[in-house]
Amino acid sequence: MRWQGQKVDDDGGALLPMKGLLRTVRTPEFEGVTFHEIASRSALNRVPAGSNMPFGWTINPTRGCLHRCVYCFARKTHEYLDFDSGEDFDTQIVVKTNVVEVLRAELARPSWGRDHVALGTNSDPYMRAEGRYRLMPGIIRALAESGTPFSILTKGPLLKRDLPLLTEAAQHVPVSVAVSLAMVDPQLQQRVEPGTPDPRARLNLIRSVVDAGLECTVLAMPILPWLSDTEEHLDALHRALAEAGAVDVTTGALHLRPGAREWYMQWLAREYPELVARYRRIYRGGSYASSEYRKWLGVRAKEARRRHGFERRQDPMWRERTVPDLPAADPGPHQPALF
Repeated sequence: MRWQGQKVDDDGGALLPMKGLLRTVRTPEFEGVTFHEIASRSALNRVPAGSNMPFGWTINPTRGCLHRCVYCFARKTHEYLDFDSGEDFDTQIVVKTNVVEVLRAELARPSWGRDHVALGTNSDPYMRAEGRYRLMPGIIRALAESGTPFSILTKGPLLKRDLPLLTEAAQHVPVSVAVSLAMVDPQLQQRVEPGTPDPRARLNLIRSVVDAGLECTVLAMPILPWLSDTEEHLDALHRALAEAGAVDVTTGALHLRPGAREWYMQWLAREYPELVARYRRIYRGGSYASSEYRKWLGVRAKEARRRHGFERRQDPMWRERTVPDLPAADPGPHQPALF
């Protein structure tokens, strides 16, 4: 798109037999990362029938994610592209360079019902690469001009660049902005999410969204069993979010779907081997932490919300994300012996 002369040749890696592939590039600015620029046939993705998501459509301008979160529930989806759900998810990034043009065509169809569209459900639309490709301004304009309500979930302070566009869009359609932040301990956060901005940057993002006149909700997910679920951690998290101006917080426990489960457990074995047996015990039933643990966490999170003045807001865009799609988290040093 903008990186002429950086196409990967036979010495740098073969082009993948990917549908719509235009070119594959690498750049020193993103060391170790390969971008696969494609011409996509569609921009809007219908959420499967039966899902409990509070929206019917999503847009993913990219696939894979530079944030490198070891727990990311979307990792498995990279296998549909013949990549692996581990390192490839972090380094093989698919970019739909024509997504704005395709989206405008889809929104112009007489059959389009102007249903709510969510961004940030598979990979973050404001990861660092958005600074190069600049796809989001066109997407925001297209949605607003078509009368389509939308929401954005991100860890990326780059969203601040588009706040003027978002405030303008909000004058015409419902716009919901949510920031993902579940850890305020910068050392733990960088071990778990090594490609993301630190907590201070995301707290500043929340302040900027609020200062721009938009409400900002927070998805405090995932809370990590025995790592970020202590009363002290949850209290510090909710205090920081309240001070930043967040209007609501949804807390959820680590969710270990296939793909994410294997990658996260490998990381846990390297970083916190003493916790592996405990994790196997509370996740023995599958992707979700045990119901006992989730109930325990729910009580602890509710207490933190109350202490810091959060009252449950009936936000239709995100309030149902807690169970079962992104469940609740695990207890810390004071957790019952049950866990």
